[in-house]
Amino acid sequence: MPVLIGTSGWQYRSWRGVLYPPGVPQRRWLEYYAERFATVENNNAFYRLAPRETFEGWAVRTPPGFVMAVKASRFLTHIRRLRDPAEPVARMMAATAGLGGRLGPVLVQLPPTFAADPGRLEACLAEFRRAGASVPAGLRIAVEPRHGSWWSADVREILTRYGAALAWADRLGSPVGPLWRTAGWGYLRLHEGTAAPCPRYTAAALREWAARIAAAWPPEADVYVYFNNDPGGAAVRDAAAFADAVRQAGRTPARTPATP
Repeated sequence: MPVLIGTSGWQYRSWRGVLYPPGVPQRRWLEYYAERFATVENNNAFYRLAPRETFEGWAVRTPPGFVMAVKASRFLTHIRRLRDPAEPVARMMAATAGLGGRLGPVLVQLPPTFAADPGRLEACLAEFRRAGASVPAGLRIAVEPRHGSWWSADVREILTRYGAALAWADRLGSPVGPLWRTAGWGYLRLHEGTAAPCPRYTAAALREWAARIAAAWPPEADVYVYFNNDPGGAAVRDAAAFADAVRQAGRTPARTPATP
């Protein structure tokens, strides 16, 4: 399978002239994006979960094979901090079911001040397993902890047992946590590079991440990569450059636009 490369969101005004030509209206940006990228991470769902009808509309507006990862609601991760996950997980899955076969992984990003609680994590993953039982291709969950106390053998074992991927993350060109492989597929988020103009990534950093992916997963494994450094179109430019780095590492990237 190819390495699926995309961005965290698609509706950024600073991308006009970088990805979106002046003549393309904003209401058509998703269609334009999906013609050039094979995947996107829906970051807005973290702030406000859209109704099922909206997800159904996104499915209709994107081509077959397009994949939309969805970030779990902050109500689950930041307000409840994974307490009593049944209702928010069920509500999220009911809405995202509108994507049908275009539903990709669900990202569970934890607050940086949330210290490790393996019991809550396991209960949350169990709810996703129950709620995702009706997903034909199976539901994939990626977890992005951001407090150092999560880097323990207990947490790694829980992620592995549930087949949940530890979301690899980068900030300023370096990993922000251990590079555990806890599932047969991978998930990488790149938040901010060190190149100019900020927050671009250097070519060397992109090559290092491409090499890590090639070393960790076999060619047939799915690996999702999302650039979250959206200001000024940096994410678009870096995603295109990363596709070249993936090719140099001997892997095949999914469609990406030519370097803007």
